[in-house]
Amino acid sequence: QVILVESGGGSVQAGGSLRLSCVATGRSVNRYAMGWFRQGSDTEREFVAAVSWSGGYFDVADSVKDRFAVSRDTERNTIYLQMDRLKPEDTATYYCAADSQYRIRPSKELAPYNHWGQGTQVTVSS
Repeated sequence: QVILVESGGGSVQAGGSLRLSCVATGRSVNRYAMGWFRQGSDTEREFVAAVSWSGGYFDVADSVKDRFAVSRDTERNTIYLQMDRLKPEDTATYYCAADSQYRIRPSKELAPYNHWGQGTQVTVSS
């Protein structure tokens, strides 16, 4: 069983920063690509960032790539999402996800991710 636990969400003012963490536990999670997705109250879940199992490949959505960065600690099976210069439109529930299919590069699509965390709320006020 794969369990993903996110932390680090909260409420900040525009221009502030947050760092989200996601700890993965379970068999073979160190071989899974992992990603971050977000969903607002009236929007569909969308890709934010992802990192390969090795940490050597990563991808960040164009809409946030000048402000967000993804990283992975392979020893701790933990991924991070550093979010800087936050905007009110970044307000959403942020989900960590894991893709158990072996891939060299992580996917930006929702479908390959077959394990999901409960989500952590990020609220940015203007």
